[in-house]
Amino acid sequence: MGAGGRMQVSPPPKPTETNNTLKRVPCETPPFTLGDLKKAIPPHCFKRSIPRSFSYLLSDIIISTTLYYLSTTYFPLLPHPLSYLAWPLYWICQGCVLTGLWVIAHECGHHAFSDHQWLDNAVGLVFHSFLLVPYFSWKYSHRRHHSNTGSLDRDEVFVPKKKSDIKWFSKYLCNNPLGRTVMLTVQFTLGWPLYLAFNVSGRPYRDGFPCHFHPNAPIYNDRERLQIYLSDAGVLSVCYGLYRYAASRGVASLVCLYGVPLLIVNGFLVLITYLQHTHFSLPHYDSSEWDWLRGALATVDRDYGILNKVFHNITDTHVAHHLFSTMPHYNAMEATEAIKPILGEYYQFDGTPVVKAMWREAKECIYVEPDRQGEKKGVFWYNNKL
Repeated sequence: MGAGGRMQVSPPPKPTETNNTLKRVPCETPPFTLGDLKKAIPPHCFKRSIPRSFSYLLSDIIISTTLYYLSTTYFPLLPHPLSYLAWPLYWICQGCVLTGLWVIAHECGHHAFSDHQWLDNAVGLVFHSFLLVPYFSWKYSHRRHHSNTGSLDRDEVFVPKKKSDIKWFSKYLCNNPLGRTVMLTVQFTLGWPLYLAFNVSGRPYRDGFPCHFHPNAPIYNDRERLQIYLSDAGVLSVCYGLYRYAASRGVASLVCLYGVPLLIVNGFLVLITYLQHTHFSLPHYDSSEWDWLRGALATVDRDYGILNKVFHNITDTHVAHHLFSTMPHYNAMEATEAIKPILGEYYQFDGTPVVKAMWREAKECIYVEPDRQGEKKGVFWYNNKL
């Protein structure tokens, strides 16, 4: 009791990160269906507009071209101290804008750009090829990722390892800051090309060579193989154009204007995908427990600040994207707000700053194992105790 007989009431403790963003989401079958979620979304959110889709595409092209013009026209006129500042600024800005361009091409692969599949494929092929991505190859493997998200047996990318599959050196690589730094550096610089070429961090295949450039790779079926050749032709055409540019303008110019921004694009792609599917609160399932809806919900929305808009909200509307992948990005925010009340605890958003979240997930999410205290032995959760 305080003065005057009044009781001193302590303010309630503030919610902690552990109690909220790291709290496990439910892994039971949801009390709602995909149809329930679709009914909650305004119908216009599913409508694809060619003028509006092209407006985002042209905006990215104009900004990217402007950055290129400024760097080639005015940077050579700058005194040396200023040029050392100008080039890193160009690399960061161009890398972010081209990541947004990559997202639009990715949207074409989901048939979310327009109502015309041929137009989506044409736009996606051109702009993914420009960024050295084999459009059809990745489109088909990514479609299988969406069809099998959260499955330890059939998902295509960032499939977590079980504890029994962890290599002996992981104890030294993941459990100390230096090793973690090396691992993250390799992951964000080489991870994307290694995934495309050698299926690193992807689903293991017993037969054949799972390479996105190989038409006979086990990733694809017979109907898809001809389009893999087309994807390769697109990438090779761009490589030839880059070779001609280097021959006339020099390798240094190519690296500064295209190579470094592309490296940033590749790093963002891995970072975004990694943080969308790697989180202490998210379950993974083996074949005894997995179903499509629970798998699609095993992802998390993140906050990249101003880059959410630059990346066309692929970062903070990823849950809705996995549920309705043909929805155009410019309607995804409205759809996300519409389904949040129905999703309830099944919806996960983590506003932790990206760099902090990246370090935390690399430290905490090393492997998955079944919940020993739970009844569902086919549900796996992240752990880090080696």
